[in-house]
Amino acid sequence: MSEEKEYRKRSTQADVAKFAGVSQTAVSQVLNNTDSSIPKETRQRILDAIDELDYVPNKMAQSLRTKKTFTIASIIPDITNPFYPAFQRGIQSVANQNNYDLIVYDTEEAKENEKRCLRSLEHARVDGAIVVLFHHGVEDLRPLVEQNIPIVELRGSPPMVEGLILDSLYINNAEFSKAAVSYLIERGHTRIGMIAGLKETPPRRNRVKGYQEALAEHQLPLEEILIRGGDFTERGGYQGMVELLKLTPHPTAVFAANDLMALGAMIAIREAGLNIPQDIALVGIDDIPAAKLVHPPLTTISQFQEQIGLRAAQMLFERIQGTAPDSPRLVEMPFELIVREST
Repeated sequence: MSEEKEYRKRSTQADVAKFAGVSQTAVSQVLNNTDSSIPKETRQRILDAIDELDYVPNKMAQSLRTKKTFTIASIIPDITNPFYPAFQRGIQSVANQNNYDLIVYDTEEAKENEKRCLRSLEHARVDGAIVVLFHHGVEDLRPLVEQNIPIVELRGSPPMVEGLILDSLYINNAEFSKAAVSYLIERGHTRIGMIAGLKETPPRRNRVKGYQEALAEHQLPLEEILIRGGDFTERGGYQGMVELLKLTPHPTAVFAANDLMALGAMIAIREAGLNIPQDIALVGIDDIPAAKLVHPPLTTISQFQEQIGLRAAQMLFERIQGTAPDSPRLVEMPFELIVREST
């Protein structure tokens, strides 16, 4: 004897409106987060009706009706870097609030991958994007902006191109690098190495600039031999530290351009039979979760990654929803030196 399957009819906005005792327009406004004047209790009644009826918006129908895709994208350099999951969590939170889907592109820090992702955005049906680029500049975003695709870019320095409605979040890489190195100098270090990251990238340029400014401000000589490269990974930090330890004398302190490189440097220091901070002090950037778990806990610069993602997404949706000003916006985000036992 065959068992007959029962299928529940898919609920509609009209069903939700009837269940909640409101108009279908009110339901649409709550779903799209477009009317803040709806009373809190009415909004909650609609949300309860959505849950009770297990209503799922038909985004294809919405797209045809509104000419929107209800999808945004983000381009990031490395999803395995613990900086970016927190950043993405902030973006996802705001996307969820606006009933949007999120597509994430990971460029793996490669120039060709960045180019491919930017081309994909030109052809993809997205309503906007948040981008973190290592190899391409503001001009490379022009085709997207000219297609009226809102863009928010996370940068380490202010953009130089005028006449483009491009919103930017600005984290002063040079300034926080200067603060980190100045702290080491104030601790009595005069021979400070730097593991600077991937060559020809904005993070490296801006963070090296801050390192140089700190030395100059404290009247210490700049020795190019103390600046080492590598990529922005634990492996890159390890390799850079090995090179610094070959110098005679080796530096008494090292500034790594992110925490992953600082963790790699820690391994190289221990393998050399040296202690942190007694023989070599160490500072990183990002305040990733592992920074306070390693021994000794790592002194680092916090950039408040999740807050950056939240603010970037808020700016993007203001642009998508037409509430942003007609001129481009530049928002500088804060940083904080977190002093721990590695210094």
